[in-house]
Amino acid sequence: MFDQPYTSCGAAIGGPGAHLKLISYLCKWCLCGVIVLGLAVPCGAQEIEPRRWSHLPTGLNFAGAGYVYTEADISDSPALRLEDVEMEMDTWGAQYIRTFELFGKSARVDIAQAYQTGYWAGLLNSSPASTERSGWTDTIARFAVNVYGAPPLTGKAFGSYHANLEEETIAGVALAVHLPTGQYKEERLINLGTNRFTIRPQAGIVHSKGKWSVELTGSVWFFTENDEFFEGTKLETDPLYVGQGHIWYTFRPGLWIGAGGGFGYGAQSTINGIAEDDRREVLGFVASFSYPLSRDWGVKIAYAGRRRQVSTGSDSDTVAIGFAHSW
Repeated sequence: MFDQPYTSCGAAIGGPGAHLKLISYLCKWCLCGVIVLGLAVPCGAQEIEPRRWSHLPTGLNFAGAGYVYTEADISDSPALRLEDVEMEMDTWGAQYIRTFELFGKSARVDIAQAYQTGYWAGLLNSSPASTERSGWTDTIARFAVNVYGAPPLTGKAFGSYHANLEEETIAGVALAVHLPTGQYKEERLINLGTNRFTIRPQAGIVHSKGKWSVELTGSVWFFTENDEFFEGTKLETDPLYVGQGHIWYTFRPGLWIGAGGGFGYGAQSTINGIAEDDRREVLGFVASFSYPLSRDWGVKIAYAGRRRQVSTGSDSDTVAIGFAHSW
């Protein structure tokens, strides 16, 4: 996960029953990854989220919940006037996904919401200080459509399609928006909400052959102005450019292990017209494991880290667990 500027931070399967089981497992493949890693978005400007372009059956609902624990070292944050800060963050969150057909393509809508409790201790204006925050984070809404591959299918048709598929390429586009609904107070330097919109156009491709899959995603983060930054100042942030890739191996439907990484560049801030020396260059990485608990339930555990490549920003380590259910 990348640092967010100025927020707190298979084998052939036959038979009707087998088709339904395959559908359920395929759903959990995608959803668990979103739940586990997507929940950490409010305290990180770019989630390293695998399997976001995977094929899902249309006309279904998915829901999940998870817990994320993050430790971070903030070396230098000029706009927040912070130095040598240590942070601990607990995140609880939930996500809902609805799939549907749009103009002959498979599409989906995601809504995610998290609640966080965090503690920061370090130097504020070169003096020792500490603080705690608890509250709701910004709501995240995402719309995605697969423009190549992944035909819109339901029920047995979806199961039959994947049961006989040895190789597949899928390309998609998406738009995610962070809504300024999180806890925010102008008199605080550290907040759980951002008090501005963040708009993220995305494009990606995933290729699967046998038990191996490789995925590439590119995105740009656009930030609106925050006219109520600390003590009435105005915060502007340049776009953040992010690229990431993932690879995973599927032992059987629902049981897989994967790894990935990404790089983010940009997001330099301007406060009241004065540019800050805080451009982000951040390397992120992730490892994850998914296991099916039953036909309708799945669990995933993951580790994610980020390392700054310049003097400003933060280094962090995150562990997460998430559960998903489909109907």
